[in-house]
Amino acid sequence: MTTNARLRAFVEVADTGSVRAAAERLYITESAVSAAITTLVKDVGVPLLERDGRGVRLTAAGAMYAGYARTILGLHEQAAAAARDQVRPDEGLVRIAAVTTAGEHVLPGLLASFRARHPRIQLRLEVAPRDQVWPMLTHHEVDLVVAGRQPDGLRGRLRAVCPNTLVVVGPPTLADEFSPERATWLLREEGSGTRATCRALLGTLDVVPAQLTLGSHGAAVAAAIAGLGVTMASREAVAGQLAAGLLIELPVAGTPLDRPWHAVTHVDSTASTELLIQHLLSDTDGGWKPAPD
Repeated sequence: MTTNARLRAFVEVADTGSVRAAAERLYITESAVSAAITTLVKDVGVPLLERDGRGVRLTAAGAMYAGYARTILGLHEQAAAAARDQVRPDEGLVRIAAVTTAGEHVLPGLLASFRARHPRIQLRLEVAPRDQVWPMLTHHEVDLVVAGRQPDGLRGRLRAVCPNTLVVVGPPTLADEFSPERATWLLREEGSGTRATCRALLGTLDVVPAQLTLGSHGAAVAAAIAGLGVTMASREAVAGQLAAGLLIELPVAGTPLDRPWHAVTHVDSTASTELLIQHLLSDTDGGWKPAPD
């Protein structure tokens, strides 16, 4: 087994907490995964994993090592893609990570039109909460992130911005009787930027209403339509439901909130990634504009 394969096995164990689950993901035997981990531990010289019930968990050293392992794997894939781009820029790979709302409502049409123009470029999209997508860029696991504002200290290049307005929406039955403190608030999943913004808004309103956590933008919106409560959402993402009268925008102090989408790449991005950025900026209907200097 190559060093890269050993690192991949270790990262999968770190992600799943199980040798068996890692083996299933990699389509290899459990003994092969165990052998890979044993070799890595021997090379590093300190324990990387420890037993945790029926599974395993990272030691402090293992958590540190996992971060480097992700970066090594990400850089290796990025390096290979960059090398191929020098010869065949229109046959490369672009790895994208996006927060849920952007992945569901901003990128599908854009990626479809890009693929029509560049059918030989491979596209890989990972949709995850905000607290997961930015580390992917840090570890070079992706070439482009589409999310809200990038965290302070993150080494990336802001390439483009797109309007995104957060509003509070609920069923039409609340039109005459809405009260922030008496409503049930439907929150996004842990790690979501919209969830954090919504909870901050409730803090400024100094109210502690009933709250339910749902697993995604779609689930929260569907629950609001069904009359379960109100939720904070991108106005652009729920435009269809608002137009159809399934939802109404509710007046809440401090809203609407301007939270534009940001498209961020590595400082030195691959040629295929540059083609996607050019396509994004040429899509006038999408509202993307070059990042301010």
